[in-house]
Amino acid sequence: MDAQENPLSDAAALPDLEPAARRIAALLGQVDDSRLDGPTPCPDYAVRELLGHLTGLATAFRDAARKDLGASTAVSPDAALPVLDDDWREVLPRRLEEVAAAWRSPDAWTGMTRAGGVELPGEVAGAVALNELVVHGWDLARSTGQPYAAGEAELRSCEALLAPAEDGPDGPEGSADSPKGGSGGSPEDGSDGDGLFGPPVPVPGDAPLLDRVIALSGRRPDWQPGS
Repeated sequence: MDAQENPLSDAAALPDLEPAARRIAALLGQVDDSRLDGPTPCPDYAVRELLGHLTGLATAFRDAARKDLGASTAVSPDAALPVLDDDWREVLPRRLEEVAAAWRSPDAWTGMTRAGGVELPGEVAGAVALNELVVHGWDLARSTGQPYAAGEAELRSCEALLAPAEDGPDGPEGSADSPKGGSGGSPEDGSDGDGLFGPPVPVPGDAPLLDRVIALSGRRPDWQPGS
């Protein structure tokens, strides 16, 4: 396939990570130090670990887009709990800008790359990066009592990534081209393919698209701190 036939060669057709990155950056202003030890929908993370994870994943997927495959892309995210550095209020917004900018390049979506220690096609890594920003943005908003909305195109991308695959080349577990060789999950979260943190949560078929995506990620859409 030459460049004229490759849909990824058209930058206008590429998924845009900037809206999801900007939403997270906008949430940060309401996260004061008193909230850092509060719970999140991620079972092992308080807000501080969630913020540390966001910083790490933004760095890893920025470098994955650039094909800068060093230490940031080599480490599994479940190797240890994320550590939130003291300068996170300056670093995290900058990393969010950088990851969105990196995935604007058509080259980011081609060839092979690595994230979370997993080798995967660039187009899959980009979809995973967008999913990470959308779902963890919801996590942060819900944990800190802030509203959250995402665009339909972003949510459709997440839904396609997370939805259990029909029988594919590798059988009912899905295609070898998926991030974990199966359905759902992502290398950055170190999941086992049953959603990001567990099996998908049942929701009504007519539930809002955001709720369906969050449920596919293994979270309860009605989660609240203390629930």
